[in-house]
Amino acid sequence: MGTIKLRQWDSAEHLQTGADIVAYFDACLEEAGDDPAFIAHALGNIARARGMSQVARDAGLARESLYKALSGEGNPEFGTILKVMKALGLRLHATAA
Repeated sequence: MGTIKLRQWDSAEHLQTGADIVAYFDACLEEAGDDPAFIAHALGNIARARGMSQVARDAGLARESLYKALSGEGNPEFGTILKVMKALGLRLHATAA
């Protein structure tokens, strides 16, 4: 039997349409609970799918700092999250729990 080559899953590779992005981000918000790093990482995946350099320009942020903030290990300010969401064309929506 031959060798099987595996590679790490990258969500960004599968976010190709606006509908894909909205469904992914909505699912991440649902799954994240109270984990802000999970949400930041999800936004990072979406930004990589759209092109991190362009998202950084649209958000008025440095690309390097955006990578760090959205890595899932960074701790971005809420204002940064809102700028990134606006650059990505996303809005938060509240519903009753």
